[in-house]
Amino acid sequence: MSEVTTASVAVETLRTVRRERLRVILRSPTFLAGAILVGFWILCALVGAAVVPVDPYATDLLHELAPPSAAHWFGTDQLGRDVFSRVIVGARDILTVAPLATLLGTTLGTALGLVTGYFGGIVDETISRLIEAVLALPLIVVALLALVAIGASDSTVVVVIGLVFTPVISRTVRAAVLAERSLDYVSAAELRGEGSLYIMFVEILPNVVPPILVETTVRLGYAIFAVASLSFLGFGIQPPSADWGLTIADNYGLIDGGFWWTVTFPAIAVASLVVGVNLLADGLSKALAE
Repeated sequence: MSEVTTASVAVETLRTVRRERLRVILRSPTFLAGAILVGFWILCALVGAAVVPVDPYATDLLHELAPPSAAHWFGTDQLGRDVFSRVIVGARDILTVAPLATLLGTTLGTALGLVTGYFGGIVDETISRLIEAVLALPLIVVALLALVAIGASDSTVVVVIGLVFTPVISRTVRAAVLAERSLDYVSAAELRGEGSLYIMFVEILPNVVPPILVETTVRLGYAIFAVASLSFLGFGIQPPSADWGLTIADNYGLIDGGFWWTVTFPAIAVASLVVGVNLLADGLSKALAE
C-alpha cells in the first residue's frame, strides 16, 4: 500500500471517529440539557437588552422593593429597578468576561503543558515545581490580592482569572502530551527533522484537543462562579453593570426584611448557568471517553 493510500485511510478513519463522537455528544441528555441552559443565557446576553420589558437601569422610587407581579415579574429592587430586566441583561457581562478569561487560561496553559510534556527533563521539572508552588496557594486569595494591587475592571478580571487557571490547565495538557510523546508519529516527525514547535503544535496538539476541550468547559464553569464572586466582593465587574454578583451584593442585606426576590433570582441565574456549563462538560467528557 502506497504512502498516499495509507494517509488517505488514516484521514478517513479520523473523520469517522470525529463524526461518531459528534453523534454521541448530540445524543447525550446531559449535554443537551446543558446546551439548552447555556444557550438560553447566551441568547439573553446577545439580545436581552433589546427585548426586556423595562429599562434595567431606570429607577422608580415610587415602586421600590415591589414584590413579583404582572407589572414586574421578578419584583423591583431598592431603587425601583426591574429585577427581571436586570437578570436578563446581567448575562451579558458575565458571559463576556468569563469566556475571555477561560480562553486566556486555556491558551497559556496549553502552551505551557505542551512545552513541559514534550521537552521533559529539567524543563519539565523546573516548570512543574513552579506550578505546584502556585497551586499550593488559595487561588481565590491570589486573585483578590492581584485585583487589589492593580485595580478592578473587566480587563483585569479577565487577566487575573486567566492567569490563575493557567497552571491547572497546563497540568492537564502536560499529562495528555506525555501520553502522546512516546508514540510512533512523534518519533517519525523527529526523524524527518521537524522542529520542536511544529511537532508540538501540528503533530501533538490535534491529538490532545479532547482533554483540552473538556478542561476548558470545566474551567468556564469555575470562571463564571469566580466572576460572580469577585463582583459580589467588589473586585469584579463594576457599577452600573447589572451583573448578577454585583446585584446580589447590592441587595443581600434586604433578605432579613423579607425582600427575598432581589437576591433569589440573580442567584438562580448564576446557579443555572454554572450547572448548564457543568452539564456540558460532563456530556463532553463521557462522549470523548468512549
